Amino acid sequence: ERIGPLLDKEIPQSVPGVQTLLGVGRQSLLRDAKDCKSTLWNGSAFAALHRGRPPELPANYVKPPNVVNITSARQLTGCSRFSHIFPSSAYQHIKMHKRILGHLSSVYCVAFDRSGRRIFTGSDDCLVKIWATDDGRLLATLRGHSAEISDMAVNYENTLIAAGSCDKVVRVWCLRTCAPVAVLQGHSASITSIQFCPSTKGTTRYLTSTGADGTICFWQWHVKTMKFRDRPVKFTERSRPGVQISCSSFSSGGMFITTGSTDHVIRIYYLGSETPEKIAELESHTDKVVAVQFCNNGDSLRFVSGSRDGTARIWQYQQQEWKSIVLDMATKMTGNNVPSGEDKVTKLKVTMVAWDRYDTTVITAVNNFLLKVWNSITGQLLHTLSGHDDEVFVLEAHPFDQRIILSAGHDGNIFIWDLDRGTKIRNYFNMIEGQGHGAVFDCKFSPDGNHFACTDSHGHLLLFGFGCSKYYEKIPDQMFFHTDYRPLIRDANNYVLDEQTQQAPHLMPPPFLVDVDGNPHPTKFQRLVPGRENCKDEQLIPQLGYVANGDGEVVEQVIGQQTNDQDESILDGIIRELQREQDLRLINEGDVPHFPVNRSYSANGALRSPNMDIYSSPNIGLRRSGQIEGVRQMHNNAPRSQMATERDLMAWSRRVVVNELNSGVSRVQEECRTAKGDIEISLYTVEKKKKPSYTTQRTDYQPSCGRSLRRTQRKRQHTYQTRSNIEHNSQASCQNSGVQEDSDSSSEEDETIGTSDASVEDPVIEWQSESSSSDSSSEYSDWTADAGINLQPPKRQTRQATRKICSSSEEENLKSLEERQKKPKQTRKKKGGLLSMAGEPNEEWFAPQWILDTIPRRSPFVPQMGDELIYFRQGHEAYVRAVRKSKIYSLNLQKQPWNKMDLREQEFVKIVGIKYEVGPPTLCCLKLAFLDPISGKMTGESFSIKYHDMPDVIDFLVLHQFYNEAKERNWQIGDRFRSIIDDAWWFGTVESQQPFQPEYPDSSFQCYSVHWDNNEREKMSPWDMEPIPEGTAFPDEVGAGVPVSQEELTALLYKPQEGEWGAHSRDEECERVIQGINHLLSLDFASPFAVPVDLSAYPLYCTVVAYPTDLNTIRRRLENRFYRRISALMWEVRYIEHNARTFNEPDSPIVKAAKIVTDVLLRFIGDQSCTDILDTYNKIKAEELNRLSILFCIIGIPVYIPNNNAQGFLFLHIFMNTYSCLLDDSHFKDFIYLFDRQRSQVGREAGRERGESRLPAEQRARCRAQSQDPGILT
Repeated sequence: ERIGPLLDKEIPQSVPGVQTLLGVGRQSLLRDAKDCKSTLWNGSAFAALHRGRPPELPANYVKPPNVVNITSARQLTGCSRFSHIFPSSAYQHIKMHKRILGHLSSVYCVAFDRSGRRIFTGSDDCLVKIWATDDGRLLATLRGHSAEISDMAVNYENTLIAAGSCDKVVRVWCLRTCAPVAVLQGHSASITSIQFCPSTKGTTRYLTSTGADGTICFWQWHVKTMKFRDRPVKFTERSRPGVQISCSSFSSGGMFITTGSTDHVIRIYYLGSETPEKIAELESHTDKVVAVQFCNNGDSLRFVSGSRDGTARIWQYQQQEWKSIVLDMATKMTGNNVPSGEDKVTKLKVTMVAWDRYDTTVITAVNNFLLKVWNSITGQLLHTLSGHDDEVFVLEAHPFDQRIILSAGHDGNIFIWDLDRGTKIRNYFNMIEGQGHGAVFDCKFSPDGNHFACTDSHGHLLLFGFGCSKYYEKIPDQMFFHTDYRPLIRDANNYVLDEQTQQAPHLMPPPFLVDVDGNPHPTKFQRLVPGRENCKDEQLIPQLGYVANGDGEVVEQVIGQQTNDQDESILDGIIRELQREQDLRLINEGDVPHFPVNRSYSANGALRSPNMDIYSSPNIGLRRSGQIEGVRQMHNNAPRSQMATERDLMAWSRRVVVNELNSGVSRVQEECRTAKGDIEISLYTVEKKKKPSYTTQRTDYQPSCGRSLRRTQRKRQHTYQTRSNIEHNSQASCQNSGVQEDSDSSSEEDETIGTSDASVEDPVIEWQSESSSSDSSSEYSDWTADAGINLQPPKRQTRQATRKICSSSEEENLKSLEERQKKPKQTRKKKGGLLSMAGEPNEEWFAPQWILDTIPRRSPFVPQMGDELIYFRQGHEAYVRAVRKSKIYSLNLQKQPWNKMDLREQEFVKIVGIKYEVGPPTLCCLKLAFLDPISGKMTGESFSIKYHDMPDVIDFLVLHQFYNEAKERNWQIGDRFRSIIDDAWWFGTVESQQPFQPEYPDSSFQCYSVHWDNNEREKMSPWDMEPIPEGTAFPDEVGAGVPVSQEELTALLYKPQEGEWGAHSRDEECERVIQGINHLLSLDFASPFAVPVDLSAYPLYCTVVAYPTDLNTIRRRLENRFYRRISALMWEVRYIEHNARTFNEPDSPIVKAAKIVTDVLLRFIGDQSCTDILDTYNKIKAEELNRLSILFCIIGIPVYIPNNNAQGFLFLHIFMNTYSCLLDDSHFKDFIYLFDRQRSQVGREAGRERGESRLPAEQRARCRAQSQDPGILT
């Protein structure tokens, strides 16, 4: 055990993990390097064939075979192995040819064209640049974007390049001329990825883009004309607000594309039918999906996904479903020492995934800086590659050598790895003189594998390859065009023109090459600019400018350089001196230059440009702080060529920047892609016809399967999607936004934009959509504002529904949306049914005891409005696991809060919403708002949970007060403690303290290991442990319990904070409200609410009402000091009316009586100066009667208001039944409000004096006309 790991490190075993004293060779404990060397082969051994193939070298062959032997063997046999001809050690000869500074900000994107002759870089300085691979020349700059470049793609025909940006726009340029082809505007947020589809269906091609708005767009274009359709086929995939599609990948044949999202869902789209359609959603990951990659070959439908949940999954379509193999990043190699960095982080996350060229292995990068190589068929871990010192976000497989992969990361290291041996071949470190290392953000191999290019955080392009670097020595280290950062003007379609010349950037004459400070390079470097290769030295002096001639054409004339009030730049001085020398020489020769007529001179005699006050675009980020970036100011001292003729400008406009592929090569590649696409369709069709395997129930340890949308989408009449079907589905998605859980996404044309954005969601609708409760419960979601310590009670829902901000298509369907929301949802039912044989409800429908209890207890935790809590994610996860294991009810893992947002192990939260769902089991649904730990105020963010009390599941919500008390105790090893279990004290000793789970190191949840006096051991949380006071009575028998006294229980309960019961103490308020309830119960209309509902008389009550309550229950809870604050009491009082409305008809007498009870009691509780609830009742009654008299005046009926209370209510009852045809309850307040604005003082006083009043006829007519105006009523 001690010698083995040391030997494994120096001389690895043939069979890792085997420890034996009987081994020989590489298995021997006495092995040394000499014993493990393989015998060198002679020339004839390489010429031997085994089953028609050259022999494979032993794994421990000392060094690569001699190239002479390999070549001779190949001449004899006609074949040889590629690994023999080109051993992996040959990649040690790759060297860095050049590091070029070409951008002023980080460069996150690099790509080769399909020929490998051109390199493209996309940077945060908003520019895309084109470079020559062979010599590193800067060939062109593509301008137009106004924000950072996020992704780039070159089409397979090598005619177009597309770039996506954080400005929400996709721009497409022609590679041949650099002319803009299309500006695609279909996203409402940053572009996250962009891909050209490999499929070839006639002349139709697709470009796809994904965005941070949760959408994927399929842009159709014509391969011959390169014309793009204005409107894409768009899918909005926003299952919840804030969801982003972060990555995408096409299959090699282009028939499938997969996307990964921040909502943990992988979505797959099929392009084999008329239009793209979504065919599957895979929900196996439990955290954000950060990387997806289809395999390189079309012989199987496989892709790999990587997630921040610490796993990667290899997916394959089989038997109508996508099955996956889980690659757990916590897996370690057996038999060898743990590589350095294996345990650096507690929560492992996948940062990047890749396949080797032949798809035999999958490579994953982990946030502990390691790379792991897996068998793609079995999921076995083959190698762990260590060497990086920071996170790796670049994995690039060699284009044809399956052994080689390249990795790069934020540590500035670039590694070339041998996947067969699991060893490092070559390492490069991106050290920048005077600035430390530069993080490497992207790397790409050229198609021929002879070069690779990298980009870094400092704006550099790094060129690597075989061979000598002499061609790269002829270029400067810094290359910018003087026009790179010129201001642009945009037209209505977002196409751009250079502001200074009013020309399209691709039509401007050849620019000058300058360094980062704006200094022009010498003339030998100016000839590197395309279009200036054959110019004379005089033509390379940057001193001419553009002016318009009489014909409206832009030509070049000799003008001076513009100046400004600030100090003269180096470029200004050089240009001015060259100008003076050139003018003197021309005058001596008798050739006077012709200046334009409309020139203007500055004070020192130099020409001053009329548009001098032009500033650079504010979007361009700084390259390095503290440096003067002269190239940014080039539009203030813009160098211009001198001798450019019209013919030169015409030749420049016809230049070819990137050549198209050879027609033969292009045709072969297209046929290959077409064949791969046909194979993919065939595989998909065959597997779709196979019988699905549902014989075994899926567990967490078996390969998981994603649900296929072809089988589960309910409203689709056919499995393919035509254009009309897409439009229909988009309208349906507008209607279902925020309501229907199963249909989380919409497919649409651009005419109908998705509506699932957070900014247009009604918070009440969002809350409803997260549960399956009845609508009555959902309507009474109790939102509260942050009103300091004392929360406001939940308000009764208004009659008018909150209008959602939506598009025109949504407004047309708003009515159907509201109607659908009013329909009651199906509650969870079991096979037993609602009623037993005797006609009584089954006990499983009864509200649980932990909800009905009137005595306050520390456990189980009963939530109340306004509670400030510590939420423990570990405990919640344990509850979810217990529910799933016991199959108590259906639970959606994707709706758990840790799958929707980044939750820490413990969060400081406040209960701002409570509702209950009917069972079985009865669930408590809470809306928890985050609190700032310093100020205690809400941060504005929240999440929702649902749970119920389960045996053997520990509370994961702990009152903040209890948490702070437990934290101050600071238990130490050996301390004695006691704890309440089943109303008795049990005693124990603290043994140790360590995190309950290693991935949550800072959590206090069950962090103590304790030893009970009965010799049992258990994990405990500090708030469940109490100190043992002096004089405590211990049990007579060791290990037994001691009953808890009432005084001890009271001492452990919550202690109200100042202001939580208003100006009075809790005891004073409780006694006052108790007296009020006693007086209220003396009135007849309150008698139905005095005691709980008789379930024998109303057996279905418990199947509709989840949280029963009554006045007697509230009174008992007040006596026991159950409520922790006054807002919790008011919340429960409101549930009296809520339950009545839920079970009865809205206009029934019992509901109206419940409203009176609730209103009277709430006003009494709110007025802390009131001691007689009957006075409150009389005031409310008088207000209602007064309003009725006013109402009768409006409709012209003479009335007499009696003074007697009984007569008054009798009159009220008679009126509501007699004049219901004139006035229903839904418009009662509207009429009162109308009259309050229109009534006259005379009529009001007359009504009070006589008890009988009639408004003037014309005023009554006006009131009636206004009452019929729907605008007033709404």
